[in-house]
Amino acid sequence: METLSSRVPRVLLRLLRSSPLRSFSSTSIPPHLEKVGFIGLGNMGYHMASNLIRAGYLVTVHDINYDAMKKFSEKGIPSKETPFEVAETSDVVITMLPSASNVLDVYTGPNGLLHDRSCVRPWLFIDSSTIDPQTSRKLSASVSSCPLQEQKGYANTPVMLDAPVSGGVPGAEARTLTFMVGGSEEAYIAAKPLFISMGKNSIYCGGTGNGAAAKICNNLAMAISMIGVSEALALGQSLGITANTLTSIFNSSSARCWSSDSYNPVSGVMEGVPSSRNYDVGFSSKLMTKDLALALASAKEVGINCPLASGAHEIYTELCKQGYESKDFSSVFRYFYGGKDEA
Repeated sequence: METLSSRVPRVLLRLLRSSPLRSFSSTSIPPHLEKVGFIGLGNMGYHMASNLIRAGYLVTVHDINYDAMKKFSEKGIPSKETPFEVAETSDVVITMLPSASNVLDVYTGPNGLLHDRSCVRPWLFIDSSTIDPQTSRKLSASVSSCPLQEQKGYANTPVMLDAPVSGGVPGAEARTLTFMVGGSEEAYIAAKPLFISMGKNSIYCGGTGNGAAAKICNNLAMAISMIGVSEALALGQSLGITANTLTSIFNSSSARCWSSDSYNPVSGVMEGVPSSRNYDVGFSSKLMTKDLALALASAKEVGINCPLASGAHEIYTELCKQGYESKDFSSVFRYFYGGKDEA
């Protein structure tokens, strides 16, 4: 088990615990977090990196998509051709990538962050991708086995946190994400200023891999909830009840949930959600299918039967086969159940 003395000194921890989170600002960035490498500049990563820059961090970016990097380089933000080059200039590296294979490639592939397991400069690696807990744990062990290029007062060996997020693209843009963090608690406390610069909540979930586990459990519940609400709303429409009326009933009774009161799947019921813009720009059905597959694989590994997760996975797989993989996952209401828009 990781110990306090091996990761972050007691003096620093006392200061971090006693300081209110709002005290961290662009003028008071801890020196051990100042230089941040950010890899993965897609819909989520673009906004997360941008919020770090606004907060005053010295950010260096990388993405395999040149156009994504260009958005930053045109603003004077340094960009690098490889993950290894990002690591050479960073105290902390944050990754936000689509899949476990992408994460492994960025960390352990040619010109990856760990580059032949040689000495590394960053003392902290934070992976905010949604991947399986097993991969997170193996990767954390690989990170911890690398020597630091330069011994630092706050860490003797590099540390990794798995810190996937909830909140989607709107949350990333508005800086209202929730981070679910697994790994060393001492490293989590030391990294809090980064999380606060990109979101409004961070929750420590326990040891390495627990952040990844929390995320796939959260998305499993979210998928089942969305399917349940969509099924009920479509049935209600078929029985002659408008979605607006049924939503009002849900939201003032025991059926109330996030899928009904904050992310309603029926066009015309709620503004500012994907259903109000033809299910574009949200959390895609393809990604939900991937996350459900991760949950099912993890359930199989620990011997847990998850019939609702299996059913949800089948539904979203079918949506993707029908060509709706890029549509938000709430589109299950229209494209699977045949639900109608509200006038």
